[in-house]
Amino acid sequence: MEKYYITTAIDYVNAKPHVGHAYEKIAADVLARFYRLLGRKVFFVTGLDEHGSKIEKAAKQAGIEPQKFCDQMAEEFKSAWHSLDISYDYFIRTTEKRHYKASQEVFSRLQAKGDIYKSSYTGLYCEGCEDFVRERDLDENGNCPAHKTKPKEVSEENYFFKLTKYKADIKKWLLDNPNALRPESRFKQVLNQLDDPELGDFSVTRSRASLNWGVPVPGDDNQVIYVWLDALTNYITAVGFPDDTKTMDQYWPADLHLIGKDITKFHAIYWPAMLISADLALPKQVYGHGFITVEGQKISKSLGNVIDPMALAAEYSPDAVRFALLSCTPFDQDGDFSKEELIRKVNADLANNLGNLLNRTLTLVQKNCNGTVPNVSLDKDWTDQLGTLRANFATHMSRLEFAKALEVTFLMVDSTNKYINDKKPWALFKEGKQADGEAVLYTSLEVLRLVTVLLYPFIPNIAEGIWSQLGFEKTIAEIIKAQDSIGSHDTLFDTIKTGQLTKLTGPVFKRIEEPVLSS
Repeated sequence: MEKYYITTAIDYVNAKPHVGHAYEKIAADVLARFYRLLGRKVFFVTGLDEHGSKIEKAAKQAGIEPQKFCDQMAEEFKSAWHSLDISYDYFIRTTEKRHYKASQEVFSRLQAKGDIYKSSYTGLYCEGCEDFVRERDLDENGNCPAHKTKPKEVSEENYFFKLTKYKADIKKWLLDNPNALRPESRFKQVLNQLDDPELGDFSVTRSRASLNWGVPVPGDDNQVIYVWLDALTNYITAVGFPDDTKTMDQYWPADLHLIGKDITKFHAIYWPAMLISADLALPKQVYGHGFITVEGQKISKSLGNVIDPMALAAEYSPDAVRFALLSCTPFDQDGDFSKEELIRKVNADLANNLGNLLNRTLTLVQKNCNGTVPNVSLDKDWTDQLGTLRANFATHMSRLEFAKALEVTFLMVDSTNKYINDKKPWALFKEGKQADGEAVLYTSLEVLRLVTVLLYPFIPNIAEGIWSQLGFEKTIAEIIKAQDSIGSHDTLFDTIKTGQLTKLTGPVFKRIEEPVLSS
């Protein structure tokens, strides 16, 4: 069975999850569900980065030990992802003992390769970035442009990794494999960074005098492993490194590291360099997506524009949030979020277009065919159209073009609604043209069947509701689970069976009432 290993960035636990975190997790979940539909053995990993100065400071402010603070925050994140139906297979935490072992093993491998050395360093350190920054990259007020805070001058003795030794190898890897880093704008950005002579070796540890909360450095208890070696190692910890070689061989290299665009450098330069040094395979693709903004501003606790994803899911439903976030903006670009746009989008596409097609089709089937799928065949024109839809949808999904995948699907919904309007099956039945009327209804049912399967990764609850009304006894999730053993889910793409009894039980998504604006 073909495998698919997808990861998200692991989130810092210094603050509760917000809609920006949710955006990435929803996208990863959609991909995981899509590849499960195709019969892949999917391993979907998300989790938390629980070490570093920000967590140490947040725990101190909360008046509790760092581990207890991390435990509490882990439950917050798990609850948020549960509320949005995120179907991860493993939730990794960097405070796990096996992750300590994995991080120390990577450090030891780099050290054995001669790629770790100790040196004193003085530089400007941004706590928000958890990285050293250059003075030339600060804004006019001397602040980090991403976090709007002044970096601190840090001077200490640390262990460094010889990044410069591998810059040429990484550049060759990218040029030989342009799909290894997407979208194209990130690809070009990283190539420029690799050509920058100031991109040099980087610190992989911190002194315990400045940071105590982290993985101990093997053989030097005065140092802890620094965030980027620690955090990035989670991707191989999750698949068994270093002890479970069977799982590691099964899933590594990762098919996709899904990350925010602000940490592209670490995933497309630092991480590949460390993997080469550790004699491990490089990931097949890194994708740096755009941000969700609020009124044009990046979501930030300090700006007071944080939106709680659990509250959104409770107010509008998980499917509405999932659909709105991925349908409104190209995934490679920043997109502004508003409740008004969410309501407009889901009402137009889910309640009106899709809901209308389902209701009118099943009503006509109930009235004219006793609720059963008519015994006719799909004509070649519609077979070709649906084949094209499936192929185009798959292409857009492989490119992480979620908005385009949804667009082609709802164009099919629109054209089917128009087809019903033009053919007027109710009139055909009145005129005694039973076969012609049944052909229109069978076509509409078949469109609904395929559209439901394609939309399942985005709106699993609504899709299951439609699937049930179309008369299928087993849920989509049950079919996927039952067929995992044979690695093929082709039955999900078979045409709807004639004679199947449909069930018209009401709208699967009710229109959201738009707020009345005061004059």
